[in-house]
Amino acid sequence: MNGVENSDANLIETRINSKEIYHGRLLHVFRDEVRLPDGRTAEREWIKHPGAAAVIPITDEGEVILVRQYRYPVGQVTLEVPAGKLDVIGEEPLSCACRELAEETGCSAREMKYLTEIKTTVGFTNERIYIYMARGLAMGPQNLDDDEFINVVRMPMADAVEKVMNGEITDAKSCVAILMASRL
Repeated sequence: MNGVENSDANLIETRINSKEIYHGRLLHVFRDEVRLPDGRTAEREWIKHPGAAAVIPITDEGEVILVRQYRYPVGQVTLEVPAGKLDVIGEEPLSCACRELAEETGCSAREMKYLTEIKTTVGFTNERIYIYMARGLAMGPQNLDDDEFINVVRMPMADAVEKVMNGEITDAKSCVAILMASRL
């Protein structure tokens, strides 16, 4: 290893300066100059994201409730767990998960269990998604945002796992949620 200590301390980059190059409603893009562990400098572009929460609702019969919606950036309809961004600074992820569950599926849950936190794309964004599992569901009407068009889909957990494994479900948060919940 060329005499370099095998320690994470030798991997840390230090911000020298930062410039916001785009300020949008949801995303903020930055270009930073960093000092590398060997003393040289480099540029890093990254996206600041407010964070999000996702929830995998599981019925008393063992079915999962997913949502189908068109995702403009990838140009296709996707099958996903209900999710949404943290709308206000300081919003608790659990509150967001409960809100999105109700808005997108019409469900409320007697039990919400925290599963994990994922970092979606560590190479260029600080986005974190907090994932929950919902049980003891009560069904009600959807309450979608004005710009949301969502179809609700119910299926056995085994079918959802199969869709992850065969590449029909490719949304990362949904893959993690389905696979984790299936093990519980």
